[in-house]
Amino acid sequence: MRLLILLLFASPLLAQQPPPAPDCDETLWTHVYHPNRLQITQRCLSVVGVIVDASKGRNKDGARHEADGDSHSWLKLDPGQETLLLRGNIQAQDGNLVVEVICRYKVTQKDAVGVCKNYKNKVKLPPVGSHVRITGALVADLDHQPIHSEIHPPTAIEVLH
Repeated sequence: MRLLILLLFASPLLAQQPPPAPDCDETLWTHVYHPNRLQITQRCLSVVGVIVDASKGRNKDGARHEADGDSHSWLKLDPGQETLLLRGNIQAQDGNLVVEVICRYKVTQKDAVGVCKNYKNKVKLPPVGSHVRITGALVADLDHQPIHSEIHPPTAIEVLH
């Protein structure tokens, strides 16, 4: 009973930040450029959907290649996961969830070089059209207006079929 009472009066921050699941790699956060711009919604979850072209045909891998070295990919979520999307996903990301694989490309942004130095990301981006399960942190990217949600950083991307 005392434990239940203690849990009821626990910090709201604890309630909003569930503990990481064992299949998420928390060490990836050391390679996230300016992590304070990302508000963690859920420390670890898996989402399922189809990789779609976020580059609008400009890049063969379908991802935008960000100056901070991250990919900017899109995932068209399977039905039933729409509550993960924010207004920015609908208005600025064509209704898709953003997935940012960290340190994927050459870093050209000077203040982001350090986080990727001597680090090689092992997460692979499957081809556009792949049906995948992506596991990682769900965040709201506060640097964009309207704010959108992302999996950033993803720990794993598994092709389902």
